Amino acid sequence: MWFKKSNFIIVLIVLVLIYFSMRITEFDLSKFRDFRNMIDFLSQWWPMDFSKLPGMVEDTFETLAMAFLGSVFGLLIALPISFIAARNTAPSKSLFHFTRVALSFVRSIPEIVFGLILLTTLGLGPFPAVIAIMFHNVGVFGKLVSELIEAADPGPQEAMRAVGAKKWLANLFSILPQIWPNVLSQFFYRFEVAIRTSLILGFIGGGGIGQRLFNDFKTFQYSSVSLDVLIIMIMVIAIDFLASTIRNRVI
Repeated sequence: MWFKKSNFIIVLIVLVLIYFSMRITEFDLSKFRDFRNMIDFLSQWWPMDFSKLPGMVEDTFETLAMAFLGSVFGLLIALPISFIAARNTAPSKSLFHFTRVALSFVRSIPEIVFGLILLTTLGLGPFPAVIAIMFHNVGVFGKLVSELIEAADPGPQEAMRAVGAKKWLANLFSILPQIWPNVLSQFFYRFEVAIRTSLILGFIGGGGIGQRLFNDFKTFQYSSVSLDVLIIMIMVIAIDFLASTIRNRVI
């Protein structure tokens, strides 16, 4: 019988979870009956206000810079930590377990939580947002790269050790060339994610086009909001396409 009893139980559990999730989240499609209000609201977004375009473009580059720095610094810090967090290159078991737990802890804290803490202590602006993105990326890159290290071919490493190379040199020059294409692929993916994160951090004072969008929305400047949204869409689509192209060429 193609539909086994276990499959039926799984489907039933999923349906029950969907039902209770809809109850908890007050999921109600009937609220779309007021869709005309949304149309009236969106009609206020036109025509777009291009008078602020130079400032918006500047904020867009600020957002890209925030995402790029947070991703680059996160990767640079995570690379050496990854060798300690990998089972086959860790200096000791205790250090391996401690590093894995530390990376899990850092990774479990969302960027917006780091952002709230840093923006309160360091002040408003893009710098705390960069540090927030960097902290979270250290945890993410640490886990991803350590798993790549563990999956690397041990042959080159053993060959270097056989000719008298020190352990850290053997680890670095035998493993890193193997995993580097995948590391770059993960970097560009995290860069895409960091762009979206930097937009959210802008809502709490982290600068960039996200903060401009929030301010324009809060002050009811909907003709500027529409242009903000258009610029964000173009930026995200362009970066997604560019990053995908680079990842395909690297791999």
